[in-house]
Amino acid sequence: MAPHVFVEDIAVASIAQARTRFEDREVSTKLARYHDDANATFRGWNDIWLHPDFRFWNIESMLPSITAPMLLIQGEDDQYGTVAQVEAVSRGVRGPAQILVLPCCAHSPHIDQPTLTIEAIARFVKEVKQ
Repeated sequence: MAPHVFVEDIAVASIAQARTRFEDREVSTKLARYHDDANATFRGWNDIWLHPDFRFWNIESMLPSITAPMLLIQGEDDQYGTVAQVEAVSRGVRGPAQILVLPCCAHSPHIDQPTLTIEAIARFVKEVKQ
């Protein structure tokens, strides 16, 4: 769900906005419910993505080593990435890949579109098992 294999401008802009929300305590309060050290967890993710050198991060060259069937789920309103991510994965892997782009869905398909996400995963698993 919502994979990243390269850096997009939309991701950098949204991650910079997340830093502002974190510093205003909005995000840090939520993260503290799930992480012992919300600050370290957030900074470990945020600082890397906003570092200027990270703009060149790209793992598309590694995709051909993937041969397993894949279901690639992307929210069409994902604030951290576009459908270009799942298209790159689908093009790059050697195994079969299905793309599902969900409407009215941001970066968390399992939260924004739980029914469609679960149904798609169930169909995919059933197809792979056959």
